Amino acid sequence: MNAIILDNTFSQKSEVALPEGFAGINPHNLYLYVKSYQAAMRANTASAKTRAEVSGGGKKPWAQKGRGGARSGSNRSPVWVGGGSAFGPKNNRNYDLKVNKKQKKLALYHALAEKAQAGKLFIVDSVAIESGKTKDARTVLGKLNQRDTLIVSNMIDEKSFLAYRNIPNCFLIERNELNAFNAATYRSVVIEKAVWDKIVEEA
Repeated sequence: MNAIILDNTFSQKSEVALPEGFAGINPHNLYLYVKSYQAAMRANTASAKTRAEVSGGGKKPWAQKGRGGARSGSNRSPVWVGGGSAFGPKNNRNYDLKVNKKQKKLALYHALAEKAQAGKLFIVDSVAIESGKTKDARTVLGKLNQRDTLIVSNMIDEKSFLAYRNIPNCFLIERNELNAFNAATYRSVVIEKAVWDKIVEEA
């Protein structure tokens, strides 16, 4: 598995092998991290009212006996139209799923290894666009010829942010925002050399 090294114009220059720690990782680590990440993003706003919370009720709709029909104690019962929900959702549910630090690292390494195996992991000295023009950012990304791209910068400057932000299917993030979910979501990943060196050092 090799990552492709690019020059500052995003043209292929050479390749570099991934560290040994990136190989042989169980894909289940990535599954667990993505599951945890998506669970944490849930809005948790679904909430249905119980019979105790629905307005109305109080008075017994009709006498217990004598009318020849089923008995009923409240028109807010779940069996009545307009009544409360019997087993509806509540917004006090905790969706958090625990994933330890080691699993998070392994998930990221596996996601990057998959990109490298597909020839879609690129390392470049700098992703900065000094002109701040979207046209220039499109030009360098066009050389990669990828459907969508995650760009990881060591530090995003304002001009580079402005240059990349209007390009569809392109997402510019800083090193501390890189995670297995982002790496797995995009079809190709471009990482600044300073960020890559730090990842390799921690592997």
